[in-house]
Amino acid sequence: MTHHPLRAALAFVSILVALAAGAYAVQQSLYAPAPVLDLTPAVAAPPPVAYAQAAPQSSAGNASGVPIVDPGWLRRTSAASGVPEVALRAYARAELEAPSGCGVGWTTLAGIGWVESQHGTLGGRDLLGDGHSSSLILGPALNGVGDVMAIASTPDSQRWHGDPQWDHAFGPMQFIPSTWEFWASDGDGNGVADPNDIDDASFAAARYLCADGRDLTTAAGWTGGVLSYNHAQVYVEAVHSAASSYAERSSA
Repeated sequence: MTHHPLRAALAFVSILVALAAGAYAVQQSLYAPAPVLDLTPAVAAPPPVAYAQAAPQSSAGNASGVPIVDPGWLRRTSAASGVPEVALRAYARAELEAPSGCGVGWTTLAGIGWVESQHGTLGGRDLLGDGHSSSLILGPALNGVGDVMAIASTPDSQRWHGDPQWDHAFGPMQFIPSTWEFWASDGDGNGVADPNDIDDASFAAARYLCADGRDLTTAAGWTGGVLSYNHAQVYVEAVHSAASSYAERSSA
């Protein structure tokens, strides 16, 4: 009968292991971030009205012609939504220029623009008529400290942010240099692709969101597009909240 104490001890250890596993599962359910759920895109806003459609875009996003957004639509929608006219013009034009079948709306771009830079007015800046903020908008150094990536600066990227050691996101839509290099776009047709110009940055953002044939009129497509811009649940929810607010105000 000397084997009974050993069997009892083994049973006791098994119980402890099971309890520990159960406690871990409960802890994970309490503290692990919930998965990002597909959110219904805000599409109920009045669509932009243009005098003329944009000319076809090249793969590099260089516009040979851009749509002229109706000033009356801009005035009414800006007053209703609270989005400054200069920024709204950029978002509306980007919607009109976006790849066919994508369905990205100006409200989504406005939601991103608000979260990233308050439409280029972050920190008391003014958004000027040419689409530039009164001073450059730079994100923190991407030095790997905290929850930011570590991305070393290069001579090419340094010209955008001035930091010889680390990259920074820049402009009203907060592109990082490598992303801007790939998606650089001329949204206002002036022959220059400038990430600090909200017209160009908004068109680049629209093209980026529409990549890989996404349909942003669907919940999965919209959520996937915004997640590709910033892979964080809190970011998706913040953009959705702002975009929905703009849609509701402008549709009232």
